[in-house]
Amino acid sequence: MKIDIKDTMRQILTAESNAILNIPVTDGYERAVALIVEHVKNRGGKIVTSGMGKAGQIAMNIATTFSSTGIPAVNLHPGEAQHGDLGVIQPNDLMILVSNSGVTREILDLVDLAKNLYESLPMIVITGNPDSALALRADVTLPTGGAPEVCPLGLTPTTSTTVMTVIGDILVVSVMKATGFTREEYAKRHHGGYLGHKATHPGR
Repeated sequence: MKIDIKDTMRQILTAESNAILNIPVTDGYERAVALIVEHVKNRGGKIVTSGMGKAGQIAMNIATTFSSTGIPAVNLHPGEAQHGDLGVIQPNDLMILVSNSGVTREILDLVDLAKNLYESLPMIVITGNPDSALALRADVTLPTGGAPEVCPLGLTPTTSTTVMTVIGDILVVSVMKATGFTREEYAKRHHGGYLGHKATHPGR
């Protein structure tokens, strides 16, 4: 079957752009940034991100982006957490959990395990279902808006992962502004490649 790729492209660009523009703007972002600054900058903790499947890849991206901008972060696979990796969590840490459905069993199990380890561990949840079991257990819930996937089956994580990525970017940039993170500090953490050169040689 022949398809019009350009028309499909326009449809996807429109749908995903609208999904981004319809991310709910809530005071949850202020609370999330305050939690990150308090636990990481003031208490010396770190962010522990987690998600399952495609959401897990977004969680990893959020962790690595935070780490390069002065906020120590690691990604914890929810399955490996049950086999010893839970030990990466320390008392002053906080978690960012990513689940579009908010009912991902592995993530809900991880919440139980983490809370059993440190009961007061803060949880920031990014989800398309703000009424879900996961959202109800969060200290801060950041809803994606629940836009439908652009996948023709309505199943493959596409729009949802795009929106989750943007929410992660909002958190990273907001924390950078809140902490006054500088180009000089960035250069200390990113030496290699084009970005390392650009950070250490501005204007070149």
